[in-house]
Amino acid sequence: MNAILQSLSNIQVFSCYFKELPSVALRSGKMAGRRMYHTRSQGDSSVSLVEEFRKTLCSLWQGSQTAFSPDALFYVIWKIMPSFRGYQQQDAHEFLRYLLDHLHREMQGSKNGSPSPTLAPDRAKHTSESKCCINGTSTIVTSVFGGVLQNEVYCLICGTESRKFDPFLDLSLDIPSQFRIKTTKDQEPRPTCTLNDCLRSFTDLEELDETELYMCHKCKKRQKSTKKFWIQKLPKVLCLHLKRFHWTAFLRNKIDTYVEFPKRGLDMKSYLLEPENSLPERCLYDLSAVVVHHGSG
Repeated sequence: MNAILQSLSNIQVFSCYFKELPSVALRSGKMAGRRMYHTRSQGDSSVSLVEEFRKTLCSLWQGSQTAFSPDALFYVIWKIMPSFRGYQQQDAHEFLRYLLDHLHREMQGSKNGSPSPTLAPDRAKHTSESKCCINGTSTIVTSVFGGVLQNEVYCLICGTESRKFDPFLDLSLDIPSQFRIKTTKDQEPRPTCTLNDCLRSFTDLEELDETELYMCHKCKKRQKSTKKFWIQKLPKVLCLHLKRFHWTAFLRNKIDTYVEFPKRGLDMKSYLLEPENSLPERCLYDLSAVVVHHGSG
């Protein structure tokens, strides 16, 4: 939780938005008529994730030399995200997704709250298909982290092509199998895996295996097919998740392959569906934060 909060607090466009929100009086007793953010997912008006997140960011940036413990936020998370209750280890990426999703949904349901930044019409149209964007309403979460993928599936039997748009808040990237092979001391070192290798693997044309056969509407049955992703729209802040665990029938193995990435100027233009329509500087990303998992568990 700490690693994710530190990362989000250092994304200026995101944290500044929350720090500038007005404080929220929760609905209880004499406070019943005051401004509030409604926790739509739980129907519980006694807690507000947005308000506790705002207070946490304000405390982190107030300039005090003392440490800050986000106890109130911690217990609100327990209340509205039951899967994170208790003190067992949790996955940082999973926590990030839950946190952003709940912030987004609570802000969509805000009553008399500050208006959220709106998306361009084409972005709003695509995000309406997303589970995350209920009723297609944009918030600061989708405005900052929201991008759109185009998913193309091609039937190898009849040639029918299906396209759909999938909004995303992050991209989960496999580490290519050729970089996962462990080498012994006697063998020559293999080429270093780069972040671009992972991105190419994500966007490469892929033939779906027998367990993922595509339901072709023309053939009216499941057929062999290929799949390819394009990025239709890049987000302002690009969140990339490296899949560090490999599952077999009985075991889960940690993939400890080193992945090289640039601190400045990650160029995403070659992964765009229509690169000619994007300004070059809008495809370049500088590193803001890294969350690293240590250990095998």
